[in-house]
Amino acid sequence: MKLILSILFFIPLFNGLEISEIRKMYPTASASENSIKEFQSKLSEVTLESNKTLIAYKGAAIAMMSKYLKKGTDKSKNFKEGVKWVEFAVTNQPNNIEIRLIRLSIQENTPKIVNYNKNIKEDKNFILEHYKEESGSLKEYIKNFVLHSKSFSEAEKQSFK
Repeated sequence: MKLILSILFFIPLFNGLEISEIRKMYPTASASENSIKEFQSKLSEVTLESNKTLIAYKGAAIAMMSKYLKKGTDKSKNFKEGVKWVEFAVTNQPNNIEIRLIRLSIQENTPKIVNYNKNIKEDKNFILEHYKEESGSLKEYIKNFVLHSKSFSEAEKQSFK
């Protein structure tokens, strides 16, 4: 009986959210206000107790939404909130290559004035060192990111081809 109750309790928390769906949406999520709102909506049930990779994606969504806010104070507050989620995920799973990729993607696309760029080299090196350990769709996802990233040199990108 306890097992059945446990299963029923956890089913609504996941609400059919699949990491593969989130990965597909992420590269173009910031293309428009509507797409980032849709991306955020998919992650609305994610809490700090959720899968750490999903927490990082939720943080990225919050940070990206800052781009579409009107007031500077709202932009700053929203961005900082998103960064907190991402950094929480990194702190809890520092060896998770996908979380490092998410943080790198945010840092390389954030204006320097925001001063959220201190981990670019660290995350890039982590990806370079651990990429070969990955397999399947995650490995392909990382490869696609690297090939379009401005943080990797052409020589480094060649090692992913």
